[in-house]
Amino acid sequence: MGGRRKGRDVHGVILLDKPAGYSSNQAVQKVRWLFNARKAGHTGSLDPFATGMLPICLGEASKTAGFMLDASKVYEATAFLGAATTTGDTEGEICQQLTVPELDRTKIDGVLHEFLGDILQVPPMYSALKHDGQRLYQLARAGQTVERKARALHIYRLELLNLDLPYLQFRVHCSKGTYVRTLAEDIAEKLGTCAHLHSLRRLVVEPFQDRGMICLDELISQAEKGEIDRCLLPVDAGLAGWPLVTLDSAQTVRFSHGNPVACEIEKPGFVRAYGPGNLLLGIAEVTTDQQLKPKRLMNLNPQ
Repeated sequence: MGGRRKGRDVHGVILLDKPAGYSSNQAVQKVRWLFNARKAGHTGSLDPFATGMLPICLGEASKTAGFMLDASKVYEATAFLGAATTTGDTEGEICQQLTVPELDRTKIDGVLHEFLGDILQVPPMYSALKHDGQRLYQLARAGQTVERKARALHIYRLELLNLDLPYLQFRVHCSKGTYVRTLAEDIAEKLGTCAHLHSLRRLVVEPFQDRGMICLDELISQAEKGEIDRCLLPVDAGLAGWPLVTLDSAQTVRFSHGNPVACEIEKPGFVRAYGPGNLLLGIAEVTTDQQLKPKRLMNLNPQ
């Protein structure tokens, strides 16, 4: 029989600076263990070889994760030109080698410009997408290749940072679902060669900025001092740009029981609902008839 997961009720968001070598799930479990938290999850996975921002939601903050899945992201990547690998990064075997033509910044800038705006991208075989119930990477490891449908993406910004052949470093601000490994391969193809990612670092998962990241070593240090909870961002930190509605005591009771309440906001959409004492009650949706409908209720004890 399965019992209740052990740990304490701790709620909030950690912007982990994920180290290389950790899968996103391994990083989450490490953070959950450090906090002795009952519940933890992440938004937007990172490949094991990649580093950088991995927002981890503890406790009731996990109820906000689904609302952050559409967030755009910023990466810095270094492509190694002239060699492609089975995985598109350093973890795979070299599967193709081509000469690297003469390149300069003008040529590369012109190619990068072609990728701006709305583009179509075919997801890599080494990805967590599913085909007939199986992860693509499981099929790839078994030596299988299946047809993948191109997906629509948006590249907001793409710029060359450094050129030191065979290395090409670039920064990209992209929509959700963008595979930077595939982007590097597609850029290389336009340049007349092939490539794989030598390094990848995620700097931003909107609305978070990189200045809030904390590394595992610092978390461990704070845990040893008994001050790890000071590293937590608020439960609704990922929804900071949303409107905020404050309810009175009577409205709070009604809302907390899952019932809609009247509000003065005219524009329909999602909002954060707070009660007396600045207590986050949950996520709500404003309807066209100015009703505040609970969508996710928070079970937070008043401080």
